[in-house]
This record gives sequence, structure tokens and C-alpha cells, in this order.
Amino acid sequence: MKIARRGVCLVLSAPSGAGKTSIATALLARDPELRRSVSVTTRPPRPREVDGVDYRFCDQQEFDRMAAGGELLEWARIYGRHWYGTPRAPVEEALHNGIDVVFDIDWQGHQQLRAALPDDAVGVFILPPNLDLLEAPPVGFAFFF
Repeated sequence: MKIARRGVCLVLSAPSGAGKTSIATALLARDPELRRSVSVTTRPPRPREVDGVDYRFCDQQEFDRMAAGGELLEWARIYGRHWYGTPRAPVEEALHNGIDVVFDIDWQGHQQLRAALPDDAVGVFILPPNLDLLEAPPVGFAFFF
């Protein structure tokens, strides 16, 4: 008999450019049962980004409606321009079904997520090896597990 368990939110947080998205991608490649949290954003899609896969793209009015209606677990305005947030329903559904969800968000988002789901979030803060790495243009990462 299989024991049902609740899923866990694995929150990878780091400064921009420290590798949290690359680490999340490597974890997802290793574990097909792990699910990535797909954020909603008001920014326009970049080339090759797919709505619903990379982000869920929406206008400001829709984002404001979601935030006011309690549909987001966390949200923030990044660099004073666009809004990003984590939709509540898909995360809660995954957790209820015993599916672990990985997040790559900033530390403020992690704090909000922990406040919204205090028993479900496990956080890992990623530190870059040095400050020069954060200032350098992005390059590919290699991870060995």
C-alpha cells in the first residue's frame, strides 16, 4: 500500500545571474516527477518563450485582478518595470496530489511564499562563487549530480 504524501515547494532563491534557473533545469531533467512553477508576468514574451511553459503572460489589469483576488502566492515588481507572481491554484493542486514543485524566485518571493505556505516550503539560497560572476554576461553552467 502506497502512503499518500503532500508535495513540497523547493524554493531556489538567489541574486539574478547566480544560477538558480540553471540548477532548477538540471533538477527537472533528473526527476521527471518534479514540476516547475510557472510564474505569471506583465512583461512581453522574449524570443522563443512559450506562454504557459516559460511564463504565463498577461496584461496589468489581469495581474492586478489576480493579486487582489488572492490568486497569487507571491508577487513583486521587478526593476520597477514589470510584475511577476506565482499562481496559487496550480501549486496547491500539485502539493495536494503529492507532487513536488521547484521555484526559482528571488529572496523576497521566497519570504512571501513561506508566509503563504508555511508548512510546505523548503528554501535553498544560492550564493555565486564571487561577485565578478554576477557582473559577467551569462554563460552556460554544468552541474554534476
